[in-house]
Amino acid sequence: MAHAFRTPAIPRRRSSLAPTARTLAENLWLPALFLAGLLFSYLVAFHQPAPHHIKVAVAASPQSTAQLQDDLDRATPGAFDLVPVGTLRDAKSAVAHQDAVAALEPQGNSFQLYGAKADGAALESVVLNAFTGAAQHAGKALHFHELVPTLPGDGLGSTGTYAALACTLPCYFVVIGMQRAVGFNRRRQCLTFLGCGVLIAGLSYVFSVYGLHALPEHPLLLLYLFLLTQAISLTAYGLVPFFGRFFPGVAATLFMLLGMPSSGGMVPVALVPEFFRFLHPILPLGNAVDAVRSVAYLDHTKLARPTLALAGWAVGGLVLILLGCVKQRRKLRAQEAPDEASTLQPAPVDDPSMELPAPTSLTPHHHHFGEQQPLLVGRVVDDSDFPVAGAVLTVTTGHGRELLRARTDANGEYAATGLPDGYVLALVSRPEHMPSARRVLIDASRTTTQDFQLAAPLRKPGLPVNGGAVGITPTQERPERH
Repeated sequence: MAHAFRTPAIPRRRSSLAPTARTLAENLWLPALFLAGLLFSYLVAFHQPAPHHIKVAVAASPQSTAQLQDDLDRATPGAFDLVPVGTLRDAKSAVAHQDAVAALEPQGNSFQLYGAKADGAALESVVLNAFTGAAQHAGKALHFHELVPTLPGDGLGSTGTYAALACTLPCYFVVIGMQRAVGFNRRRQCLTFLGCGVLIAGLSYVFSVYGLHALPEHPLLLLYLFLLTQAISLTAYGLVPFFGRFFPGVAATLFMLLGMPSSGGMVPVALVPEFFRFLHPILPLGNAVDAVRSVAYLDHTKLARPTLALAGWAVGGLVLILLGCVKQRRKLRAQEAPDEASTLQPAPVDDPSMELPAPTSLTPHHHHFGEQQPLLVGRVVDDSDFPVAGAVLTVTTGHGRELLRARTDANGEYAATGLPDGYVLALVSRPEHMPSARRVLIDASRTTTQDFQLAAPLRKPGLPVNGGAVGITPTQERPERH
């Protein structure tokens, strides 16, 4: 009789594709954002600069101006808007007051063109090339005159842009760095941004004016560079409570991926697509570039909009900081327990994955330069006040989500960082000891010290060991202010 043998089914391994994809997405979203930003922002803005409605003041009659406009529109439709003015003096005044980028005077058998390198050498070159072609088509000669030259050290008229850029990137990274500054509350962090802004703006000004001789000596330049530092740092810092770990991406999108192409510094704003021209008077970097150019070369004209915009961003950042403070206080009030029984189930805290930095256990020792500072430290002892080595500290949220585990060293000490602001539950356990738990308030502006005492289980004749109940006692943390 034949016996049928059936091969035992081999259980399929659960696919790890989904967890892997999630892990990659959670950790690679920032470089992916920069890749997308560089492709769809920088390349779109800069790959093929084309003039859009560049205003040129023409010292000629409306009829002659209209004829010239038709000739230009046939060559480059929509590139130039010619505005007839009464005299050459009026045309030059329009350039000096930023109502036009160039002045033109048709004169007999020639065109007299007056440009402003202060608006950027690239823009001046576009205007010069266009009117050279128009003059040749009309059978006339073109004579070019520099109306608003730049300093010898600023040959391309772009030094102000790079001085403003030097005030943008460092401020962004200062905010990121200060997220790990344990011992700095909001007030101290804002004072740090203020001090760093003074230093960054001062260095940019001194190096541009006295080091490179590329900008004129004028105190207003320093003021606008400082306003830019505060617009960047305060706004970026204000975004932290609302976007958590994603705030670097939001800030980078605003101030770099969109701010730089729309600044009008690297490529004149009149040569970029409409979307970036729309952003130019809104974002801080473009307003700072306009303000620096106006103060340096254009007789302080058209300063109202850049001043209001930069001040508005700084004030908006302060408002975000205040709203973040209110948000945190409401969260803490919601977590506060009215009685001891409610400490068994603390109110939930924000997902720690949204905070900077990530929860991490540290080796207990004095903080060295470049290492993370601890947010929670303490010592575990037994009934006789002897240190308990090898005890395990488990920190969880109110929902029971584990944040981290740490182990005490030979001195019974532990250290941890990266915990979210608010209440967490800290549980210490070790074999042959009763576990102990505390509800601890974490505050990023200080290091909290929480000690534990582990009691050994008591045995009585005929009675089993006390069932291992965990007693949650009132918080005993001791703040250590730095």
